Amino acid sequence: MAPRKWNRGNWPIAAAMIQYPNTLADGRSVQDQSVEEWFATLADIVDAGFTELDPTDSWIRLADLSSGRLDQFLALTRSLGLAIPAISTARRSVIDPEHGGSHLAYGHRVIDTAAAIGAGSVSFGLFGPLTDAQKKTLWFWTVDGVKNPDDAATWQKAVSRIRELGRHAEELGIELALEMYEDTYLGTAESSVRFVEEVGLANVGINADLGNLIRLHRPVEHWMEMMAKVAPYAKYWHVKNYTRMEDEASGVIVTHPAPLEYGLINYRAAIRMALAHGFESPFLCEHYGGDGLSVSAANRDYLRRILPREQGH
Repeated sequence: MAPRKWNRGNWPIAAAMIQYPNTLADGRSVQDQSVEEWFATLADIVDAGFTELDPTDSWIRLADLSSGRLDQFLALTRSLGLAIPAISTARRSVIDPEHGGSHLAYGHRVIDTAAAIGAGSVSFGLFGPLTDAQKKTLWFWTVDGVKNPDDAATWQKAVSRIRELGRHAEELGIELALEMYEDTYLGTAESSVRFVEEVGLANVGINADLGNLIRLHRPVEHWMEMMAKVAPYAKYWHVKNYTRMEDEASGVIVTHPAPLEYGLINYRAAIRMALAHGFESPFLCEHYGGDGLSVSAANRDYLRRILPREQGH
């Protein structure tokens, strides 16, 4: 096996921006904020000790900024010592029954933007917007959301559109990671592998966000069995963890967000499984609830303890 390009000291581990909404309390969008206002938010990321950022598009859509505004954003991140190894998209499915076409066009803009700013990875998903019921509940994953249809034609449409994005990304030297998410065509390990194999491009793999599945209040496959199936296809990886309690007698299942090292998934073992298949992509630290940024920072430090040492050490 060729020497790894990264080790625990320099592996790109980005902060997610899920704690920060796109729409502000005064009704404005983050898209329209001043550089000084962007600075106030990004200062949190720096103060938490991060040197990498994923400008998650639930916070800001870099692909929809003008070239001048994008230059301002990049100048700010550079001044703060923040690199951008990847861009994640959320709830912009290319098979959305109403907006799928526009989401596909947006996906192409995201890939072009990633290339322009030097980000080597992009994460896409096939999950839809939160429903009204999900928005009203404490934890949105405890309520069923939008589901991909059990329809062969829609599956093939999804494969075709992701392949289109993958070929575009391939031309620019960018990898695509498809996010595992319940009730989508990447809602199980087996389905995720089948989908990626049908896309059939070496630069298109799986965002092994098993946290999205183990948090569900329903029976799910054991995380280790899922990881064994998706590890050969793992690319840009969103990492988060949950506790999970199952009462066999009553059938009650309860989950709660947890720091990486304390939850159900043993990330030391999961990462080693991916590394055994040559995994060399960035990580993104996410956490819901409380001070999610601080928990993500602790998760980053945990990853740096368990990732490979320098070659020969």
